[in-house]
Formats: sequence, structure tokens, C-alpha cells
Amino acid sequence: MAHTGIFATAAQIIRTAGLNANAVAIASEALINDYAAQSESEINSATRYNWSDKYGTLNADVKAILTRASTKLVAMDIANYDPNAWGLATTQTKLDVLEKAYLRDISILRDIKSQTFIIGA
Repeated sequence: MAHTGIFATAAQIIRTAGLNANAVAIASEALINDYAAQSESEINSATRYNWSDKYGTLNADVKAILTRASTKLVAMDIANYDPNAWGLATTQTKLDVLEKAYLRDISILRDIKSQTFIIGA
């Protein structure tokens, strides 16, 4: 099965999930594809803009922000797949850090001034 994500590659997702992520989760292309599709839909909905449809026309800066946001969401899903992979305290810290980064990326994409700038770039 090939990777079907738009915003991030499987390698980028696995790298964001981090060392000692559940081996089954990061080895399953189907699982990563499912999580990636969900993350892309959530980002599109949260920002009220369909980045997926316009992805090919976006510049590298916008793509990088979308990659960051998407990899953070998928990494959270991977962490939740097996919270014991790191231990519960480490998993919670990891989830907190990933969520904070995701929310920052979404606020950039959601901000109309940023959106106008990055869409026109």
C-alpha cells in the first residue's frame, strides 16, 4: 500500500511521532493513511479553507505549515494508539507539546491576514 497523505509523508509523520513510538502503529501504512486523511480534513475544517484541493498551487512556506500541523495531529493519534509505549507521564507530556504546536499552526492558518498573505504568496 502506498502513502496517500497530501500534507505530509509517512517518514515525516513517523519522525514527528518520535523515538520509541509503537512499532505496529508506525509500520502500518493503512493506519498512517487513515490518521493522515483525518488530520487533513480536520485542518481544512478548522481553518475553513480546503487546503487539500489547493495543495499543488501553494508555496513551500504554506506547505511547511500544513506539514507541521498534520504531522502533529497524526503523532498524537500514534501516541494514543499505545500510550504505554513511552509510559503515561511521558506520553502526556508528548501530547501536550504536540497539541501546543498544532494549535499554533492552526492559528496561523486560520488568521485571515495570514491566510491572505500565504494564499497570495
